[in-house]
Amino acid sequence: MSKIIWTVIDEAPALATYSLLPIVKAFAKEAGVDVTTSDISLAGRVLATFPERLTDAQKVPDNLAELGKVVQQPDGNIIKLPNISASIPQLKDCIAELQGQGYDIPNYPEDPQNDEEKEIQARYSTCLGSAVNPVLREGNSDRRAAAAVKKFAQKNPHKLRPFESPSKAYVAHMEGKGDFFSNEKSVIKEGAGKVTIELNGKCLKELNDVQDKEVLDATFMSKKALRSFLQKTLDDAKANGVLWSLHLKATMMKVSDPIMFGHAVEVYFKDVFDKYAAEFKEIGYNSNLGLGDLYKKLEKLPADKKAEIEAAIMATYDKQPPMAMVDSDNGITNLHASNDIIIDASMPVVVRDGGKMWNRDGKTQECVAVIPDSSYAVFHQGMVDDCVKNGQYDVTTMGNVANVGLMAQKAEEYGSHPTTFEIEEDGVVEVKDEKGNVLMSHNVEKGDIWRLSRTKDIPIRDWVRLAVERARLTGNPAVFWLDENRAHDANIIKKVKEYLKDHDTSGLELPIMDVASATAYTNARVREGKDTIAVTGNVLRDHLTDMYPILELGTSAKMLSIVPLIAGGGLFETGAGGSAPKHVDQFLAEGHLRWDSLGEFLALAESLRFISQKNNDAKLAALTAALDVANDGYLDNNKAPSRKCGEPDNKASHFYVAQYWAKALAEGDNTELAAKFAPIAKALSEKEDVIISELLAIEGKPQDIGGYFHPDDAKAEIAMRPSATLNAIINSI
Repeated sequence: MSKIIWTVIDEAPALATYSLLPIVKAFAKEAGVDVTTSDISLAGRVLATFPERLTDAQKVPDNLAELGKVVQQPDGNIIKLPNISASIPQLKDCIAELQGQGYDIPNYPEDPQNDEEKEIQARYSTCLGSAVNPVLREGNSDRRAAAAVKKFAQKNPHKLRPFESPSKAYVAHMEGKGDFFSNEKSVIKEGAGKVTIELNGKCLKELNDVQDKEVLDATFMSKKALRSFLQKTLDDAKANGVLWSLHLKATMMKVSDPIMFGHAVEVYFKDVFDKYAAEFKEIGYNSNLGLGDLYKKLEKLPADKKAEIEAAIMATYDKQPPMAMVDSDNGITNLHASNDIIIDASMPVVVRDGGKMWNRDGKTQECVAVIPDSSYAVFHQGMVDDCVKNGQYDVTTMGNVANVGLMAQKAEEYGSHPTTFEIEEDGVVEVKDEKGNVLMSHNVEKGDIWRLSRTKDIPIRDWVRLAVERARLTGNPAVFWLDENRAHDANIIKKVKEYLKDHDTSGLELPIMDVASATAYTNARVREGKDTIAVTGNVLRDHLTDMYPILELGTSAKMLSIVPLIAGGGLFETGAGGSAPKHVDQFLAEGHLRWDSLGEFLALAESLRFISQKNNDAKLAALTAALDVANDGYLDNNKAPSRKCGEPDNKASHFYVAQYWAKALAEGDNTELAAKFAPIAKALSEKEDVIISELLAIEGKPQDIGGYFHPDDAKAEIAMRPSATLNAIINSI
């Protein structure tokens, strides 16, 4: 029997799984496919980190490590739903919830004072940020919109707000020396061997697994230059009369970007930090954790001092330019929590909303998008500038931008967490090979952020292969977004040119362009209704595969995200989960889950197709073809969940997919499956009114699922499977 592993993760997609997975399992088993689960949620990973502190009944396996083995197998097949890339505040909330449920796990030590606390912090650090993706992504990314999804979006266009004419919106990034782009150095390692990172002769890190032909990059961001830049953006925002907004990636870049975020907090509230430095030290406040954490820690102070500092914070808003808000109604600013301003989710909203974000008054206002590092800021600058010049895009006619992303084996910056350091003293950082030769060096100052990134050779070869394959299959140009003036990109360009010789590229358009040029080229084609493949590195992959789908389709969750694993298996990702917390909040308040599982439906179809094609299985091919029909029906009949309580939600969307799937099987050519599913299709059709009525019966009522990060399975299943009629039909398969 073939096997699909369905990941159990967090928030809204996890809730949806309680409803969808029983349907998937029931249908798949009829074609000889066993769908099993693996819990890699934040809570599951936290519990797996401290097995010695749990009872036997509480212990959970290290599922992420096990899946790390599966992706190395030729028949590995995983459907990965979006998981939390946790910030420290999220991790602390998860720990508190688990402790409240009776799990004897330690608190997270923000400022470890002894070896035991240092070890606890180090163990918890494995749960922070992008802990899951680097383990599972043992292949490069193929992300594109399914034809039916693109067609639906054009027929049912979502709203893109126009830019003002003239528009004040703009993007600000560091220029000249000081940022990661300007300071980057890169080498291609000759021969496998050990590499060490040293600061003033002291070893910061040893890398014992560096491979032959691996690309190594080293760079740093100057603390002084960063703070000077941030102050300039505040001054300019005030002079230009725009909203000030910060955009970082503090979840995936869990070491560097929270530090940058902390500097932004300190620069914006400079007068407060200068005046109350002693109090902040007393309460153990770390600005990297944001304004929200400061408000929590102020509770440690006497009431009068707490009120005085809070008043000083509020007074700052009248002195500084207005700041973008995450939640205007509740006073949540862009500087409350670093995980609230994830750039690949926040910048598409800026473009979608006409260069605007929300201000303190709950109104949209033109903004400056502050993105310190110029490496990727120029993409967002190109997007905003294009709309300022040419107006908003037209959803009904705009072309599609697919992506081939270099991400296998922790490629580029997303694998740099263990080799990123906040410099503790002025001096020189040197990267040395096993013979003591200095490969790269930087003169640094205390507080600078230094990092080393790695990109292995085999993933680059596979990336080039996949780009050529997609260009050949589609006939669209595949543009390599690489800048010869960036050290890393210059070395990648050498490899791309070399490895393209291994393929038949006749008749294909495979240009190499810097980020600004590639953005302009792609956007011109988008406006002409032409499709383009962006061939990018790991970080740009993240930025582009949210920006363009949100503009084209209304959400990146509707993208096909296929990762052909280098070992021969497949990883099928189901889209982004950036709005998942709001969905959960609504569900807990009123029993309505508006999460759209289309990404799961599409990923399942590709996962089944992968097995079918590998095994030449007629029954499985029929099951897959029927799911394709069901997915088309889901879109054509507009069965996506309503945003409004009292109308069909996520649970109802699962019912409709099951109904369409069963009908397609009953009417299909496979006689065995047709016979099996004919009565199922009949029952799902005849009982539709009853089922929908039962599903809607819980709407408008608060739901208790036993936990946000670690729900009670029994309670969550009751909440997400309220139709006894539907459950009985599915159980009868």
